[in-house]
Amino acid sequence: MIKKISITLAGLALVAGIALSQDKKEPLQPQMQPIGGWEKQGEMGKKGDAAWTETSVAAGVNKKPLDGKTVTVEGEIIDISCYLQLGKHGQPHEGCGKKCITNGQPIGMVTKTGTIYLLMEEEHDPRRDGLTSFRKAAAENFAKVLTVTGTETKVNGINAVYVQGFVSK
Repeated sequence: MIKKISITLAGLALVAGIALSQDKKEPLQPQMQPIGGWEKQGEMGKKGDAAWTETSVAAGVNKKPLDGKTVTVEGEIIDISCYLQLGKHGQPHEGCGKKCITNGQPIGMVTKTGTIYLLMEEEHDPRRDGLTSFRKAAAENFAKVLTVTGTETKVNGINAVYVQGFVSK
């Protein structure tokens, strides 16, 4: 005798090992709850005279980088690798996150609404040649809620802010 088995979306997710939210039956997202609340703890970057610096314009195909606009965004500094893989952020993850950023993992920011931004140095040639201090500044500010000013660009659903003002002299 063959027994009929009914599998619900939640049951299938349980078998597959995917956690579902109770409301929407979608995979759970990391909770955006900085330790100590959501108070701004500093700033990074500066507003440039143009969206892109001379080195970025010169490095663009036909000297035309993608469209960008100067923005100021507020959020928690994260290492994107641990956040996207494990949902880790905030003070409990500070030691690991600083190590990840220091050792080359992508730097990011998550806003209060959950929008994720990839953060990078804006100045193309100094960034390429390792002449910037942005990675060090990001590690020092890991898990803090900051306002970050730079050039925003969006490509195929990826949000990025290129932060100016970290060229080592």
